[in-house]
Parts: sequence; C-alpha cells; structure tokens
Amino acid sequence: MSEIVRLFGARAGAYASFRPDYPAALFDWLASHCAERQRALDIACGNGQASRPLRQHFAQVLACDASIEQLRAAETPAGISLFAANAEAQPLASASLDLIVVAQALHWFATPAFFAEVARLLKPGGIFAAWCYGLMRINGPLDELIDDFYRGTLEGYWPPGRASVNAGYRDIQAPFPRLEAPAFAIEAHWYFTQLTGYLRTWSAVQRWERQQGRDPVSDLEPALLEAWGDSKQPRFVRWPLHLLAGTAH
Repeated sequence: MSEIVRLFGARAGAYASFRPDYPAALFDWLASHCAERQRALDIACGNGQASRPLRQHFAQVLACDASIEQLRAAETPAGISLFAANAEAQPLASASLDLIVVAQALHWFATPAFFAEVARLLKPGGIFAAWCYGLMRINGPLDELIDDFYRGTLEGYWPPGRASVNAGYRDIQAPFPRLEAPAFAIEAHWYFTQLTGYLRTWSAVQRWERQQGRDPVSDLEPALLEAWGDSKQPRFVRWPLHLLAGTAH
C-alpha cells in the first residue's frame, strides 16, 4: 500500500465530511461532449464526490479507489458500482467507456502507464477529464494565514506530486487532443468548523502531525478564528478549478 493510499484512508470519514462538492456545470459540460452516455468511470473516487453527479448523466457509473477505507465511506446510490483498483490497472474491458474522470488525484499517478490504460479503456472519441483545485479564497486576512500555513508550516511535508496542483496541471501532458473548457470553480458557504475540518484532511497536515506529534491546525486555529470573526456565521469560500480534458483517438 502506498503512502498516499494510507494517508487518505486514515481520514476517510473526515474526507467525506469536509471536502467541497464540485459544481454541477462541470458535469453538464463533460456530458455534453460525450457522444454516448452509457458508462463513465471515476478513478480514485474517494468518497464519491464526482461519482454521484455523474450518475445524473450516465446510465452506469463505475467508481474505483485503491483505498478500501475511502470506498467504505462512499455513498452508493443506484447505478454506481464501487470496486478497489489501482489507477493504472483497471479490471475492465477495452474500449468500454464513454468518459473517464479523475477528481483531485491525477497528480499522484500521472504516468505513461496510467495514460496507456486510459487509452485502452475509452471508446474512440471518448472523453478523459481530470481536475484539481488549490488554495481556497475567502478574504485577505484568512487567505494570508492559510497561504503561510501551506507554504511555510507545511513546506517539505507535501508528498511528491503536489507540485502539479500548484501548477494547475499545466505540467502534465496527456496524450490526447485537448478540449478547451470554460472556467469552473467550487463555491460554498462554510462555517469555521468546516474550514478547520477541511485543513485536517490535507496530506501534509497528517505527515506533519505524525512527525511532530501534535496537530498543526490546532496551533493555527486561534489566529484563524480571530480573522474569521463570529464562528456561528458562515463565509463564502471559493476554489478555482484547473481542468485537463481530451478526446481519445
């Protein structure tokens, strides 16, 4: 089991509770580019944040993750089939999928072997799409605290691959003709406890805590609360999405 699988499996429940939902417009756009809408695959599905909205557009959604703990935390509405698998080795027939998505995970396995597997699985003209989001934006004082935490306290604790998120996936070259996409963003109204819960799902936070023996979010919490103000009042939070999409030959 890789370190990434262990890290996300260790806090699967928190991941399900505190990771933000993706915008419906993203899935509308993806579906509009698919010639058929029979089968879609969500790779590294986590708790199913992308799987569930895909079900509104496709007859069947397959969702896999290397973490059993993440799969156990996932919701499984009718029409979604969960299974455990590594991203690079899918137990599925060739040319059997209309769409493959990877939400906030491609940076952990963007290898030639993975893209060869995607090319094998997609029907001719099928769509591949992967997206990521970086740091949230709330307001000046909170953004500054979170940026300092991300780049200062947690420097050296992010697993390899995180640099691709910082680059907005511009450093990943997928072997498919690119699809130009509109700008998408995650938007939410969050309470303070949702912010701190979300920060604790970060892989670097977990690595820092294991090495230092205490929770770094607790150290930051007083300053965050002062900048937030009334903890009973929600704030608007926004994450710009970076989308990498293409069409199979």
